[in-house]
Amino acid sequence: MKLFQRLERVFQLVLVLAILFVINVLAYNFSFGIDLTGDKRFTLTEATKNLLNNQKDPIYVKVLLDGDFPAGFSRLQAASQEMLEKFRNVNDIIEYEFEDPTYGTVEETNRIKQELSKDGINPVSLTVRDGDDISKKLIYPFAIFNYGNRNVVVNLLESQSAGLSDEVVLNNSVSLLEYKFSDAIQKLNLTEKPNILITEGNGELLDPQLASLTTALKSFYNFGRINLDSVYKVGEEADLLIVAAPKKVISDRSKFKIDQYLMNGGRIIWLMEKLEVSLDSINRNKFYVPPVIENDLDNQLFRYGVRIQPNLVLDLESSQIEQVVGIQGGEEQTELFRWYYHPLVASTSMHPMVKNLDRVNMFFPSTIDTVKTKTAVKKTVLLKSSPYSRFQMYPMRLNFEILKYAPDQTKFDKGPQNVAVLLEGTFESFFKNRVTSDMEQVLSQINSTFKEQSTPTKQLVVSDADFAKNLYDPNSNRITPIGLNRWEQKVYPGNADFIFNAIEYMLDENGVLASRSKEVKLRLLDRVKAKQEKLKWQLINIGLPILLLLLFGGLYNYMRRRKYAS
Repeated sequence: MKLFQRLERVFQLVLVLAILFVINVLAYNFSFGIDLTGDKRFTLTEATKNLLNNQKDPIYVKVLLDGDFPAGFSRLQAASQEMLEKFRNVNDIIEYEFEDPTYGTVEETNRIKQELSKDGINPVSLTVRDGDDISKKLIYPFAIFNYGNRNVVVNLLESQSAGLSDEVVLNNSVSLLEYKFSDAIQKLNLTEKPNILITEGNGELLDPQLASLTTALKSFYNFGRINLDSVYKVGEEADLLIVAAPKKVISDRSKFKIDQYLMNGGRIIWLMEKLEVSLDSINRNKFYVPPVIENDLDNQLFRYGVRIQPNLVLDLESSQIEQVVGIQGGEEQTELFRWYYHPLVASTSMHPMVKNLDRVNMFFPSTIDTVKTKTAVKKTVLLKSSPYSRFQMYPMRLNFEILKYAPDQTKFDKGPQNVAVLLEGTFESFFKNRVTSDMEQVLSQINSTFKEQSTPTKQLVVSDADFAKNLYDPNSNRITPIGLNRWEQKVYPGNADFIFNAIEYMLDENGVLASRSKEVKLRLLDRVKAKQEKLKWQLINIGLPILLLLLFGGLYNYMRRRKYAS
């Protein structure tokens, strides 16, 4: 009998060990879970899953975030690893490793620093507060995605802007990890670069003014110029058309080519300026009345769903310009002043194009009204001025006298003004019921027929073009970054991010950009309350478990004595 009991106990022990072994094997080879978070932070978007499932060849990822970091950086480090693990759970051919570029001898770290710098990878130093502790460390918040002989560098850390705490910056960085990683994989898999055509011949922005834009994106897109008067049509080979601030009248023939390109599913970014104005023009004239730019596109844009008003937006939230305030010792003395015609616009939209976007510095923008269309067109306002803004209707007289007086905030009472609107849906042709014989001749030359309504497509209308251009010095052939304020000596990163995101959204066939709209809510600790109630929570977290253990032990001994006392 005793032998049987012993064998039964041995069998039970072996069975428990076998079950534990099977559970460990399953846990090692399979990952599963249920995302119960309200913001679905642990769930990949369908677009990302589809992208990963279609990946056939290995992709190697090197994350330069190995080592010990303050709490904020550790969170970014852990979040990067978790995201890569999620990618591996969908497709295990994603391989990754973490590396610390600052580890090693001085010679080794200097050599690595120089090599990384060639790829535009430069260390950053960010202050992170953790309770009463302040930490500062030189780090490389980058990941390098390699596929074959191609690589894409991903900046894991969002830019730190005025008014944003370090915690918010790091939280935004964590929120965008899925988008950045999936976007890198999508770019690595591009077999053919999309073609982007920029209009010319009607006073548009010149190549040197767009050099920063085309240089930054030339690895992923082909850029070209198109003179609408020199071609029969804008063909399907154009994946995106950018109308880059024309200042001359565009002929009906050219407008017809744009219209039919749109009707056949073409995508267009309109960078439109309503008034001919610049700081130089104001400087040259004591009082300057900017003329209206007559490009004859107003009616066409109205048919598509927007109207750009002949006015200028003024905003208390604006960038600064330099003005001479006096002369001392034969030298001019200058100061910086808020220039209300250069608003810092932002977005309250959760659209992936502008989610977590830094403010965009615009230059003399106009307001954009949305209008009712006969076809189904979804209109999304992407960028607005601040609540402390107003506008001046044409004709207006511009000068720098406004800077001599403190602004009267009560006059900036018109609320946010639209300066960038996205149009999505089916559009009615501007030339419906008005096709001329000249247009019919154009169609016959290209062996095509007139389309009255478009297939589903999208357009972006922005009432400023200067935000997307760089400054150019013809003497030194030097170009500046997009968004540089030469008086403040500051770059507004939102300018480049907005135009880059806009181009990517227009050309995004897989919907990867949708992952950019995911939001990981930041639940910050109330530091003041935590400090005041420090002892209370220490007693609860440390003392309560010990007290419960003592109570359970005492109760267990009491019950045991009662049971066996008799």
